[in-house]
Amino acid sequence: MESFNAALATFNDGLWLYLVVPVLAALCLYFTVRSGAVQIRLLPDMLRSAVGKSAPAPGQKPVSSFQAFAISAAARIGTGNIVGVATAIALGGPGAVFWMWVMGLVVGAASFVESTLAQLYKVRDGKDFRGGPAYYMERGLGKRWMGLLFSVVIIVTFSFVFNSVQANTISGAIGTSAEQVLGETPGWLAPVVGLVLTAVVAAIVFGGLHRIASTAQLLVPLMVVLYLCLGVLVVALNVDRLPDVLSSIVGSALGFQEFAAAGVGTAISQGVRRGMFSNEGGLGSAPNAAATATVSHPVKQGLVQTLGVYVDTLFVCSITAFIVLVSNPTFGENAGPTMTQEALQSSLGDGSLHLLTAILLLLAFTSVLGNYYYGEANVAFLTRRRGALTAFRVVFLAIAFLGSIGSVQLVWTLADTTMAIMALVNLAAIAPLSSIAFRLMRDFTAQRKQGLDPQFTRDRLPGVRGIECWEPHERAPQREEALAR
Repeated sequence: MESFNAALATFNDGLWLYLVVPVLAALCLYFTVRSGAVQIRLLPDMLRSAVGKSAPAPGQKPVSSFQAFAISAAARIGTGNIVGVATAIALGGPGAVFWMWVMGLVVGAASFVESTLAQLYKVRDGKDFRGGPAYYMERGLGKRWMGLLFSVVIIVTFSFVFNSVQANTISGAIGTSAEQVLGETPGWLAPVVGLVLTAVVAAIVFGGLHRIASTAQLLVPLMVVLYLCLGVLVVALNVDRLPDVLSSIVGSALGFQEFAAAGVGTAISQGVRRGMFSNEGGLGSAPNAAATATVSHPVKQGLVQTLGVYVDTLFVCSITAFIVLVSNPTFGENAGPTMTQEALQSSLGDGSLHLLTAILLLLAFTSVLGNYYYGEANVAFLTRRRGALTAFRVVFLAIAFLGSIGSVQLVWTLADTTMAIMALVNLAAIAPLSSIAFRLMRDFTAQRKQGLDPQFTRDRLPGVRGIECWEPHERAPQREEALAR
């Protein structure tokens, strides 16, 4: 098993360094140029859209723009922000953080494109909406086979692989705290944690999309603020180290310094891989949540999801990086999983371990919910058979329980492989469809310049097929109100 894991890790290194990273970087730069740096230029509109109110059709109970953001953030902001960033630093040196920042900025353009397209090509699911890459592959490109492939890969990656990782993180975090208090980890603890986790998750996911959205809306801001406050405290206590940390990040990234025998190529690969694992820009996962929102223009949710990339990479991941680097860590392959924990203990004492446990519980639990919804949206794309969704829920809960009591070393390696396949399939779809996203962007900015709250109906995109929603009669009353103002 160890030899297979090592061989798979070597394969992943080559796949990411020589294929995924160049394709992602090239497309993100292309999107940035074509859009006039939409991810930076329209930052004020991102903030307005994130807090804007939904405008539902009569009888609808909408998922708000912020709730859709929270669902995607629930999946984005997880153990990758703590363990994944620390692992990137351990393997790629401090320079990995620099490349994580760079990709966080440019990948925002890809996030804008994919989430705008998800909104445009969303479909009705009762009184709610559903969509994502599989839907714009079928409706925008006319390639259902591509959507089927993507659906299978995202279900395996998020609902199965990442689900077991997050469940294992919850069990492990509680076990670590219990060991510090009791001197040992009781053998019964992991199964009990698994059963409790399975029961709580079941109560939420069987409640449907709105219960998932409401839970994410409540927990995501709490966990982000809590973790940022913890990180700011650690940095404040080690503020004298900050200039050296910034110097090491830039120096290692550009090859001026060497850390843990990591060259520039390793720093770039680790920074991009772990950054993408964390912020999911261009990966094709966040659009599944973006499609659920009820907004007046597709671009609004595209901008909100771009803001999510910034919150994840430039804030949460950066805090982890600073927590680790101000503590003078020891670099190396085996150091990654424990670097954040050791850094917190060195700055705040042994009691900080329990606080980290609480944060990991929030991060991993909300990630489980986000991972579930990504699977649900794609199960619905694969089949409309009665009972398919129930069967998926049962398997999802079983994997959450097994992840709580098992070992996931190989699972982390498999996640790198399946995530690379997801990214390549999604990027192959949004590249030709990006021109439609930019037409929507121009329509949005033109209305904004007129002082209007942008409204969209599908007749504003003549010649574009496959759009199910956005009928003119849905927006007419709102348009008249906007013009009257």
